[in-house]
Amino acid sequence: MSFTLAVVGRPNVGKSTLFNRLVGKKLALVDDQPGVTRDLREGAARLVDLRFTVIDSAGLEDATDDSLQGRMRRLTERAVEMADVCLFMIDARVGVTPTDIVFADILRKKNANVILAANKSEGRAGEAGYLEAFSLGLGEPIRLSAEHGEGMDELYDFLMPLSDAFDERAKEDSPDIDVDVGEDDEDAPRVPTQEKPLQIAVCGRPNAGKSTLINKIIGEERLLTGPEAGITRDAISVRQDWAGTDGVTVPMRIFDTAGMRRKAKVQEKLEKLSVSDGLRAVKFAEVVVILLDVEIPFEQQDLRLADLAEREGRAVVIAVNKWDVETEKQDKLKELKEEFARLLPQLKGAPLVTVSAKTGKGLDRLQEAIMRAHEVWNRRITTAHLNRWLTGMLEQHPPPAPGGRRIKMRYATQVKTRPPGFVVMSSFPELVPASYSRYLVNGLREDFDMPGTPIRLTLRDQGDKNPFKNKKKKQTGRLSKHIKKPSGD
Repeated sequence: MSFTLAVVGRPNVGKSTLFNRLVGKKLALVDDQPGVTRDLREGAARLVDLRFTVIDSAGLEDATDDSLQGRMRRLTERAVEMADVCLFMIDARVGVTPTDIVFADILRKKNANVILAANKSEGRAGEAGYLEAFSLGLGEPIRLSAEHGEGMDELYDFLMPLSDAFDERAKEDSPDIDVDVGEDDEDAPRVPTQEKPLQIAVCGRPNAGKSTLINKIIGEERLLTGPEAGITRDAISVRQDWAGTDGVTVPMRIFDTAGMRRKAKVQEKLEKLSVSDGLRAVKFAEVVVILLDVEIPFEQQDLRLADLAEREGRAVVIAVNKWDVETEKQDKLKELKEEFARLLPQLKGAPLVTVSAKTGKGLDRLQEAIMRAHEVWNRRITTAHLNRWLTGMLEQHPPPAPGGRRIKMRYATQVKTRPPGFVVMSSFPELVPASYSRYLVNGLREDFDMPGTPIRLTLRDQGDKNPFKNKKKKQTGRLSKHIKKPSGD
């Protein structure tokens, strides 16, 4: 990326709509309600032959205190300072407001390259607002319609000379939530790289501390936090290189998702979009961290999130936050482990880690648990080992014989990783009870050291390869003439 462009302006002027158009994907949530965006979202933008990083920011509010709006404003001002170019958007249909005048003065002081854009300029309704934008003293404004794609050629003309000036500066940090973990990758343990980092999604109920935890991991106040529940609205990803215990640096991308409440409580359209975006991040992630509140752990929604991650085939790590406020730590830890084993048997053996997002305590254990879960998720077992294991399992507990039919299991093989998938060739696979399949899955989990990871086991009918089976013997030709018929004696 040659430069970074921050899109700023008042709430509901169309910043997220323009962001989605520049990145070519509907990554940012868009709604008629003002103030949808609260965090800084980065994406890899493309405009004709220009490649750059674009930052979608929260709407600039006239607030400087510690309120939610004040914290959002400080985060946006930080984006202005870190960006190479600022695109200041106003609503041409509303015209220049006193707030726009104040922010125009702020932008002139904080960034040397400011481009003014009058959005929603299509038609006559935006003509007066476009002309009024000249009064801001930021040069000639661009007539823009982010919704309909008008004015993109003018924006290109403004950015082209700035791109040439910033060509020497390549920014590698351009997180994006739309990177799929393809199941058609080469079937071998995947090593995270800068091009394909380890993807981690942090999920949980509102106010569990997800954004605070990620800020502590990356070492900066990158995500908006506060005592209010439900601050994060859409899935935001950030890049970080994690120094491993063996000295090897692991590139990773962490997704911060919106807090998810029970479905019955989710009524507003915006919250439905937020939840949908968070569930999409879970499907794209490799490791899902379910963050619990130590005061109210294993609520119904926590269990549903963990079950969703298991059904999607993702490696799961359970992290219990706010451990610093717990007084009876040993008793509480024992209670948590018992509840985990009882409520989530499908994730038997998955790591359970206690952390404090506020103090940073336990983050090293969380890192080890994530790396361990990812390694098991990529585990491959040779066919020879699997067949020796299958022979021992069959000798220990032979499969049942429903209806007097004897079930023969011939051999097993691993067909995929991420998550580990196995096929057992068997006669009458449709008659094998689910309890026996669970017996085999538990044996795989214990004997090959794969705790917690989802395991897919398929029983497949190999078929009988005897070409003469069910064929009647026929006596024809010359041979039949020489066969003596039995006498009537």
